Parts: sequence; structure tokens; C-alpha cells
Amino acid sequence: MTVIPKPASTVVLMDHLSRVYLTQRPKTMKFLGGYYVFPGGAVEPEDYIVGSEYIINHNSSETFSVAHYVAAARELFEEVGIFLGTQKGGRPVNFTVEQEMEYRRLLLEGKVSFLDILTREQCFLNLSHLQYFGYRLTPKGNPARFDTRFFLAKLPDGQSPKPDLHEVDDAFWVTPEEALALYEKGELPMVSPTVISLRTLVNHQQGEPLMMPERQRRNG
Repeated sequence: MTVIPKPASTVVLMDHLSRVYLTQRPKTMKFLGGYYVFPGGAVEPEDYIVGSEYIINHNSSETFSVAHYVAAARELFEEVGIFLGTQKGGRPVNFTVEQEMEYRRLLLEGKVSFLDILTREQCFLNLSHLQYFGYRLTPKGNPARFDTRFFLAKLPDGQSPKPDLHEVDDAFWVTPEEALALYEKGELPMVSPTVISLRTLVNHQQGEPLMMPERQRRNG
């Protein structure tokens, strides 16, 4: 029996030095334990936001749901504390440490949604701050399958990552080239989608379009 892929999102966070933020999943996790990945996870029911004034700059030509964008922003905040909400003038929203930890706790416990936070703070999720650059679909035959959309986000001014120690064993900034070199040496375990996303970033820095190579359509 074919497993239906779950919608998911992954966020590559990049700083002003063009470094990306890699996180290591705890070795105790059943799925990809010990592997280095970018923040991300499954799209939750609360991420399906329709017609909200707090979600702006949606590209209506997209072939996938806005929920993927919301899930990307939510996972980035839950896992490493980076909040992509902006004020009316476009300035980043920078919480106090106490505010940040409380909102992250409430999100993880399912007591608020990402939209609840935007509404409480009267701020906006500008979808143009999440640049879509491709997807990967887990092949048939796998016990767990995901339709994962990949996004690139710039580190907002005044913020720095604070990993959730329950979900992240290790985390660090690294250039895509350095990460790939460590992977080739066997020092940085990563799965194919992570490697491909890094190679896509390297190619983009060399002048190619920011888009993962299309493949796996036959695996749908």
C-alpha cells in the first residue's frame, strides 16, 4: 500500500556572510537521528491560513498552499528562535528573551498558532522573505513520505539563533561549500535533499538560478 506523502517545509537560514545554519537532530530520534538538516517539519492543520490580513505578498501563481510558507516560518521559530514577522514599516519584530521562549513554548505545546502570534503582536508574515527554491518528494516504498518545499530566508537584523535543545543536538553556521566538503569527508552526515539544497546554493552563488533540479515526479 502506497503511503500518501505528508506536506512539509524546510528553511535554509542564511546570514550576511552567506553562511547557512545547520542543525543536528538528536541521535535518539527515530527519524534521521544524528543527521544534519535545516530547520523544518510537517505542515500542521493550524498552518492552513486563508484570507488573513497578517499574511502578505502571497504569489497567487504558486502551485502549492500558503500553509507551506507558514509552516516554514513556524518551524524556524520553534526550532531556533528566528521570527520572520515584521512590523508595518517592514522592520523585524525582535522579542525579549522571555517573550520568545514563552511563544515558542506555547507553539510547541499547541496552545497557540503562528497566526495567533502575528495577531497578538499586530505584525505580518511577509511571504517574500521566504524564497521558494524547489521541492523533494520521498520515493514510493518508504514507510514515511514527505512532499517537502524548500525555502531560503535571510537572518533578520538583531536576531541570532537559539536552538531548542529538545530538537537540536548541535548547530552552527557554515558556508555551503564547507558543509559539502565536510559531507564528502564523511564528517557531516546528511541526506540527499540537504546535500542537493546546498549544491543549489553553491550553483546560485556562481550565477545559476536559485532552483533545485527537478526530478522525482515519477515517484508521486
